[in-house]
Amino acid sequence: MSGRARLTLASWGATLMAAGALLPLVKPATWIFTAAFVLALVSGVGTLARRVPLARPLTLLAQVAAVLLALTLFFAREQAILWLIPGPEALTHSADLFRAGAEDVGRYAIPAPDTEGIRLMLVGGVVAIGLLVDALAVTFRRAAPAGLPLLALYSVAAGLSGGGAGWLWFLLAASGYLLLLLAEGRDRLSQWGRVFGGAQRSGRPGSTVASGGPAFAPARTGRRIGAVAMGVAMVVPLALPGLSGGLFGGGSGEGTGGRGPGGTITAVNPLVSLQDNLRQPDDREVLRYRTNARDTSNLYLRLVALDQFDGASWKSSVRPIEDVPKQLPWPEGLGQDVKVTEVTSNFVASEAYEQRWLPMPYPAGRVDIDGKWRYEPAGRMLVGDDKQTTSGVRYQVSSLDVLPTAGQLAAAGQAPAKLRAEYTKVPASLPADVREAAREVTKGARNDYERAVKLQDWFAKDGGFRYDVEVTSGTGVQAISRFLKDKEGFCVHFSFSMAAMARSLGIPARVAVGFMPGTTQTDGSVSVGIRDAHAWPELYFDGAGWMRFEPTPSRGSTPVYTWQDKPSGEATGPAQPQQSASAQPSAAPSASESCTPQMRRLGDCGPDTAVGGDFSDGSGVDPLKVALISLGALVVLALPFVPMLWRTRVRARRLGPGGGRGPEDLAARTLAVWQEITDTAWDYGVEPDESMTPRKTAARIVRLGELTGEPADAVHRTARAVEEVLYAPRPVPAAGLAEEAARIRAGFHASADRTARLRARFAPRSAVRLRWEASARWSSVATAWSLRRHALLTRGASLFRRTPREAG
Repeated sequence: MSGRARLTLASWGATLMAAGALLPLVKPATWIFTAAFVLALVSGVGTLARRVPLARPLTLLAQVAAVLLALTLFFAREQAILWLIPGPEALTHSADLFRAGAEDVGRYAIPAPDTEGIRLMLVGGVVAIGLLVDALAVTFRRAAPAGLPLLALYSVAAGLSGGGAGWLWFLLAASGYLLLLLAEGRDRLSQWGRVFGGAQRSGRPGSTVASGGPAFAPARTGRRIGAVAMGVAMVVPLALPGLSGGLFGGGSGEGTGGRGPGGTITAVNPLVSLQDNLRQPDDREVLRYRTNARDTSNLYLRLVALDQFDGASWKSSVRPIEDVPKQLPWPEGLGQDVKVTEVTSNFVASEAYEQRWLPMPYPAGRVDIDGKWRYEPAGRMLVGDDKQTTSGVRYQVSSLDVLPTAGQLAAAGQAPAKLRAEYTKVPASLPADVREAAREVTKGARNDYERAVKLQDWFAKDGGFRYDVEVTSGTGVQAISRFLKDKEGFCVHFSFSMAAMARSLGIPARVAVGFMPGTTQTDGSVSVGIRDAHAWPELYFDGAGWMRFEPTPSRGSTPVYTWQDKPSGEATGPAQPQQSASAQPSAAPSASESCTPQMRRLGDCGPDTAVGGDFSDGSGVDPLKVALISLGALVVLALPFVPMLWRTRVRARRLGPGGGRGPEDLAARTLAVWQEITDTAWDYGVEPDESMTPRKTAARIVRLGELTGEPADAVHRTARAVEEVLYAPRPVPAAGLAEEAARIRAGFHASADRTARLRARFAPRSAVRLRWEASARWSSVATAWSLRRHALLTRGASLFRRTPREAG
C-alpha cells in the first residue's frame, strides 16, 4: 500500500472514530453508516483526483461536488434533478431540513430521535469534518493540523452531552488521530529511501530494520509518545484540583467530594434538562413503584431542592454530605401535633434512566438501597458517589405523608432566624414590578399561609396564566418579569416565580425538582414517565416544616391543606402508620398477568414495560444476538493471546518431526531449529543480528543472554551444526537439535526475572514476524495486481492504437 493510500485510509478512519462520540446523542445511530459511505466517497474521489493528478484546489473542489451530490441523493432526491443534481427546490428542501434539525436539537433531550433534520445535521457535519481532515492530511500533507477539526468534532459531542462524552469515546478519537500521525510519519520516513522505508516495509531477514535495529527507533518512539500522551490526557485531570474528575467525570454539573464522612455537594441546576424531558415525543418510563399509600396524588418524587437564587438562576447550594444513616433525622420544623401517615414504597428504576439524584417521596425517613450513595441533610436528598447513578437500581423508601390543617399552617410561628436569613434572600436586581405584584396579589391576607394560598391560586386559577412547554426557559429575574407579563410558561416558570415572590414577602421558599406521582397501572403498580418531570415550590411553616404548593395549572395536584378558604379544625395527635391491603409491597413491581396484548397496544400496561426483569414482556432474549455478542466477546478476549498462540504454533512446527529424511530436508530442519533459537533469544531480550556468522551469533547470544553450563554449550553445538549445513561440501546434519533448542530455552527461562519470563510467554518480541508476514503477503498481492493492471492497460492501449484494418 502506498503512503498516500495509507494516509487516505487513516483520515477516513480517524474521522469516523472521532464521530463515535456522537453516537450516544441520537437513537438509533444508523446515521453513522450513511456518514461512513459518504466519507468513503470523498476519499475515493480525492484518490482519483490526486492520481490524475489535479491541482490541489481542483481536488478539493471535486470532493465538495461529490459531497453535494451524495447528500442530495440521500436527503433531497425527490426535489433534485435526476435524483442527484441539486436544483433550487433541492437546496430549499435541504435548508428546511437543516432548520428543522436545529429545532429538534433544542427540543429533544438526549438521546434524541433520529429525525430527518437531525440526521442531515449529523451526516453533513461529520462529512464536512472528514473533508477538512482529508484535505489537510492527504492533499496538503499536513496531518498535525488535521487534529483541529477532529478536536472540534469531539468537542461538539462532549458539549451536547453536557461533558458526558465518556473516556471510551475520547480514547477512540485520540487513537484515530494517533494513527493518522503514524501513517504520515511512516510516509515521510519512506521518502528518505530504502534505509528508512524499504527495509521497514519488507521486513526481510538480514536487514537491520527487520531485526528490530536502530532504524525502527523513530516509529517505535512515535508510538510510545502517542500512548504516553493519551495516558497523560486521561489520567492527569484526575489529579488536578477543580476539574471534577477530568474525562472520567459525569459531566452533569454535579459532584461529590470526599469518600469519608465529609465531602460536599456542588451546585446543580436540573431546570435546563427539565424542559427537554417535557418535550419528549414518547413518554419513556423512568421508574415504577408499588406503595401502600391509599392516595398517591401527594406522592411527589423529589430529586433535588434548589435553595439559592442569585438573580441569574436557581441552584442548589454547596453543602456537606455524609454517609446515608440507617434512620434519617426527623424532618426540620415538623411538630408532633401535625398528623402524619407512614408510607412504604418500593421502586425499580429503568436501565436507561441515569440520574445522580435519587427520586424519593418527601420527607423520607428511611432508605434501603445498595450502591454508593451519600446523604445531604439540609435538603434530605441522596446523591450518587463515584459514578453511581439510578440506572436499574431497586430501593425501598419509608416516608411521611404530612397532613397539617389550614389552621395549623395559619397559626405557624416565626421561622428560625438562621433559616429566614437563608431562604428569604432575594437578589437586589429583583425588579420592583415583581415585588409589587406579590403585594398586590396577597392584599388582605392575614398571615403567611393565606399569602401562600393566594399566590398559588393566582398562578393556577385566577391570574389568567397558560401552561405552554414551548416557551423559552429562563430562571433569572428578567425571566420572572417576562413571565408575569406574558402569562405563559411551564412548571419551571411557575415554581421559581412563586418562590421568588414568596421570598419577597418574607416567606422562606425554595424550588424542588423531581417527578409527579405517575399513573397507576392495571396491575397495581405506578408508572412514572419522562413527561412526569416537574418543578414545584416548597414553603416553610414552623410546626409543619417544608410544605409543597402547586401553582402550575393543569399539572399535578393541589395539596389538600390549601383547599380551605378559612382556617378551621383542631390539631390531631401523633399519627400511626397506615395499614392497607398492600402494606407489605413486593420487593419489586411485577408484570400483571391480566395485561393482554390488546391492552398493551392500547397503552394500559404503562408507557414502557422494559424496566428490569420484572417488567419484561416474556419474549426472551434473541439467541442470535446472544451468540454474536458472545462470539465478539471471545474474539476480544482472545486478541491479547494471539502473539503467544502464534509463537507456540511456530515453535511446534520448527521443532516437530520433519516430513522427509533427504539431505535437503535435514538441512532445512537444522536451519529452522537455528531460527527458533535466535527467536527464543529475541523473546528474552537478545535482538537478532543476521549479518553475523552462526559462530559469532552464538557467542553473542551466550554473552547477552548470560547463559552458562549446558545451555551455553547447546548454543555452540547448534551453531556448528548450522555451519556444517551451510558451508561443508557434504554436510552431515546433527541429531537431537530439537532437544538442544529446549535446553537453550530452559536456560533463558532460568536466568531471566519474573517480568522477562511473562513477557517472553505472553508478549514475545519475535511475534513481530507475524506482522511482517502479513505485510509481505499484502505487498505480494498488491504487486501482482499492479502488474496485472499494467498489462491490461497496455493491452487496451495497444488495441486502441490499431487501425480498423489491423483490427480486422
